[in-house]
Amino acid sequence: MATACAVALSLQGAAHAAEKSPSEVRLDCAYYSPVSLALKHFGWLEKALPDAKVTWVLSQGSNRSLEYLNSGSVDFASSASLSAVLTRANGSPIKSVYVYSRAEWTALVVRKDSTLQSVAELKGKKIAATKGTDPYLFTLRALQKAGLKKDDVELLHLQHPDGRTALEKGDVDAWAGLDPHMAASEIQSGARLLYRNKDFNSYGVLSVTETYAKEHPQAIKTVLTAYEKAREWTVKNPDELARLLATESGLPLDVAKLQLSRTDLSNPQLSAKDVEASKSAAPILVSEDLVRKGVNVEQVIDQLITPDFSKAVIAAP
Repeated sequence: MATACAVALSLQGAAHAAEKSPSEVRLDCAYYSPVSLALKHFGWLEKALPDAKVTWVLSQGSNRSLEYLNSGSVDFASSASLSAVLTRANGSPIKSVYVYSRAEWTALVVRKDSTLQSVAELKGKKIAATKGTDPYLFTLRALQKAGLKKDDVELLHLQHPDGRTALEKGDVDAWAGLDPHMAASEIQSGARLLYRNKDFNSYGVLSVTETYAKEHPQAIKTVLTAYEKAREWTVKNPDELARLLATESGLPLDVAKLQLSRTDLSNPQLSAKDVEASKSAAPILVSEDLVRKGVNVEQVIDQLITPDFSKAVIAAP
């Protein structure tokens, strides 16, 4: 289900002389991106864009978010960084301009009564995972580390909430969970995290198309400035953020608190370390034939990660 919220508003402050201010700015918000929820809730972007229409669309996962961006439904998309790499590697010219979260938001989850104790035991089992998302790529990396390939298991491509339902009903043996659905399953049904690996979680990025980056650089800076205001609020007000996340997601407060306990919102700047992290994760995209043959994934990452916009708006520590 998608939520849309539109308010009439226009670029504030000095804009690029040659840049035409957009009449509408479209963004996604997501339960896996608490900063986006705060930004939408307080209307700070609407205040920064008093003559432009600001439209919000709810995203249920990186795959949906990037589909919205590629189809022109949104101008700013919230996704896992490795999902953005996959999208660019397969021909979509996008740029990642900001880090909205560094979270341990995914793990392999089993029911509380499951006898499974290791990833290796998943051979021949059914796993629910949303293709094109960080949980899906996390699953492939976990399988590879355990000496398995994706063909050694049966992957069912279900959206994150449906994956949780399938696990709890017993339709699958494991689920590549994503917060807050994963936290909810832990608390509400006693689900157990079979395999965790913080290094296999990629960071969350805000991306735009190359065309948008060329045509609306000032609009991007305005959006990121508003994002920074929201991020700073989330860092200073963790209890209020937990209540906001619970209200927006419709989940209990203890679920929101568990999700946020695994979420780092302190470092929004893209850096050389992020490039390194993406390049170390990228081989799974090639080994599992997820990208087109002949694509230089390291070059794709260099073209994707674009730190200049966030550098221009993030206050120095």
